[in-house]
Amino acid sequence: MSEGSMQRRAQRDGQYEQRVRRVKRLRLALVGAAAVPVILVAAGCSSDSGSDSGSASGSGDSTQQGSGGGADPSASASRTVQAAAFGKLPKACGVLSAKTLTELVPKGAKSAKEGASDDAASRASCSWSSLENKGVKGSQFRWLNVSLLRFDSDAARGSGEKQAQVFYAKQVQDARAVPEAKNAAAQPLADTGDEATTVRYDLKKKEGAFKQQTVVTRVANVVVTLDYNGAGLAGEKTPNADDLVKAAQKAAKEATAAVASANGVDTGSGSVGKTGGGAGTTSPSPSKTASKSPSSSPSKAASASPSTSASKKS
Repeated sequence: MSEGSMQRRAQRDGQYEQRVRRVKRLRLALVGAAAVPVILVAAGCSSDSGSDSGSASGSGDSTQQGSGGGADPSASASRTVQAAAFGKLPKACGVLSAKTLTELVPKGAKSAKEGASDDAASRASCSWSSLENKGVKGSQFRWLNVSLLRFDSDAARGSGEKQAQVFYAKQVQDARAVPEAKNAAAQPLADTGDEATTVRYDLKKKEGAFKQQTVVTRVANVVVTLDYNGAGLAGEKTPNADDLVKAAQKAAKEATAAVASANGVDTGSGSVGKTGGGAGTTSPSPSKTASKSPSSSPSKAASASPSTSASKKS
């Protein structure tokens, strides 16, 4: 074999060995490259598993928090109101004794006229009128009205006592704002319910000069409004306003005490005070009638009296 042939063969052998080494390196590279995705996949699964666990844990925490939020004490408290202290009203025409009626309406103690009501346990009223005819000397007219309104506790409107407080303030305001009233004056009345106010004023009408007294009292969740007016007709002298005020206040105390008595509360001396918060029976269910304010204030109704029949009788 010539030297040239030997050199070419050696070159071929060398090239072959190089190709073999490259193939081996390529295989190693391919094996390594294939192993990387496997590791990544495994790592990813491990990561996903941890993430799912965390997510599940978080979800559990969130669920627990949500459940706890549903039982939030403050939210629960906002839906709960104190039960009303008084669950019923006395009969309006029976809140005043025969003796008191004789003093206030001498000729009309038995003239009681019960007001219409679709829920006597929440709303009631009664009125009396008296005309003492003295012939040519004229007549003395008296008119008396007692209205009672009871409020039940309600989650939307609040406790019965709170509603009664609002209505009480409105009644006092209405009594002080009667059109054409003269010399209006208001003063608190002690020892009568939880709060009480007397409003007095003069009212000039074609029949004569009237002296008007409105006593508004609140005992727990019940508001009592007593209207009492008097006038001297056909020349008879106008009654003394101070005497009428004292009579009205006495009657208001008696009517307020009757509310407590009707609910089993001992009134002792006859006056009732600070009875809210557990006295008497409770009635937590809302009353549709009691939740509505009267269409017209009793004090306004009183300002429209007496009836024309009174002047005719004189």
